[in-house]
Amino acid sequence: MLIRCPNCASIDVGKIGTEQFYCWHCFIEMTFIDNKVTIHQVESDGSLSSLDDLYTDDERKAYW
Repeated sequence: MLIRCPNCASIDVGKIGTEQFYCWHCFIEMTFIDNKVTIHQVESDGSLSSLDDLYTDDERKAYW
């Protein structure tokens, strides 16, 4: 399965856990739950900040 980053459209995405992926191009973490992606920015201290409010529901849909 090819995962494309919803933020930068890069295919340089790696799996880091069950249904969790990381974009090596723009440094965001994505989790796929019920065909919807939640998007988080990884902060310098390792914490996560949600970016979901920057995307519409249609943009966050996962198409397999």
